[in-house]
Amino acid sequence: MGWRVRAIRGATTVQSNSVQEIAAAVTELLDQVERDNILNLDEVVSVTFSVTKDLDAIFPAAIARQRPGWNNVPLLDVQQMYVTGSLERCIRILLHFNTPDPNVKIHHAYQRGATALRPDLVMAQPQ
Repeated sequence: MGWRVRAIRGATTVQSNSVQEIAAAVTELLDQVERDNILNLDEVVSVTFSVTKDLDAIFPAAIARQRPGWNNVPLLDVQQMYVTGSLERCIRILLHFNTPDPNVKIHHAYQRGATALRPDLVMAQPQ
């Protein structure tokens, strides 16, 4: 059947707009994505990080780029579209990867206040 592109989604929140808070949250989120999924970084096509308009202390991609094996992963930061009443101080990811197994089990990662975005996916996560 051949290789196929699949995607992993995730999100987290921070208490404040600080380098330390954002770095800790991005690290925690990516740790979970790597831990819960069969992921070869050489097969990652790209990762897009989106942040709400209230986060501008550091680019999440700058944090990801410091991770072992992530120096060749194409990374992009964008600002999330603002919708009145939406979740504040939120960081989202969309990670595309190639896989020879089109049925590979994918575990999305929703943490902290972002669990409210997709409670159906949070309940389905491995323990």
